[in-house]
Amino acid sequence: MEFDNILVKEEMEIGFIIINRPELRNALNLETLLEIEQALDHLRINQEIRVVIFTGAGEKSFAAGADISQLNKRTMIEALGPNMTATYRKIEEFEKPTIAAINGFALGGGLELALACDIRIASYNAKVGLPEVGLGIIPGAGGTQRLTRIVGKGKAMDLILTGDIITAEEAERIGLISKAVPLDELMEKVKEYANRISLKGPLALRLAKAAVNHGADIGMETALYLEKLSQTILMGSEDKGEGTQAFLEKRKPKFQGK
Repeated sequence: MEFDNILVKEEMEIGFIIINRPELRNALNLETLLEIEQALDHLRINQEIRVVIFTGAGEKSFAAGADISQLNKRTMIEALGPNMTATYRKIEEFEKPTIAAINGFALGGGLELALACDIRIASYNAKVGLPEVGLGIIPGAGGTQRLTRIVGKGKAMDLILTGDIITAEEAERIGLISKAVPLDELMEKVKEYANRISLKGPLALRLAKAAVNHGADIGMETALYLEKLSQTILMGSEDKGEGTQAFLEKRKPKFQGK
C-alpha cells in the first residue's frame, strides 16, 4: 500500500508502519492518523502478519508529537471529532501484538502512540515525555490514563505536571519501556522480539491481550472470570491441540490461528 505520510512494509510475519515525515520530526497530523488506521485494517486481514512494529523514518524521531500548526487552529468542537484518541484505541485493541521501536524523540502524541502499543523498545538516543502542559493543554490521547497504568500514579503525575523529557535509560528504569539498546541495534532487537512472538499461538496472543487490557479496568473476580472464559475458548481450539501435541513430540508447533 502507498500513503503520503507513512510507509507500510511486510517482512515475513512482521508488518511495519513507519511514520514518514522526517522533515517535520515525524509529527502526527490528522492525515497521518487516518493513514495509520487504514494500514492497520490492511495488516489485520493479512493472515501471514503476526506482529506489527511502529517506528519513525530517520534516526532522530519516532514521532515528535502532534502537528502544532494543526493543533493551534483546532477548535473545541473539532476536538470531539476524529482524533488521536480513536486511532490509539484502535492500536491498543488491535488483534495482533504491536511493538513501538522508539528511535528518537517520542513526545506528546508520539509517546501516546507508543503507550498504546503492547511493548516499547527504545534506542539510547531516544527522549520521551508528555510536555503538553507547556502548551496550555494536557496529554489528551490517552497519556494521562495509559502512562498511569504503566508506571504508576506518582511517576505519571511527576512527568505530566512537569512536562519533563527523560532519557531511554530513565524510561527503562521506571518501566515505561521494556529495554533500551544502541540505535544501530534497535531494529535487530525489535525484530528479535517480534520473531519470538510470531512463533506463539495467534489466538492465544489475541486473547492474552484482551485479558490484560480489559482485566486491568475491572474488579479481580470479574477479571479472573474473563481470564477463565478466554482460556475456555482456547481449550477448544486447534492451536491448543497442536501446541500441546508438539510439546509432547518435542517439535515446534505449526499454529494456524484456529
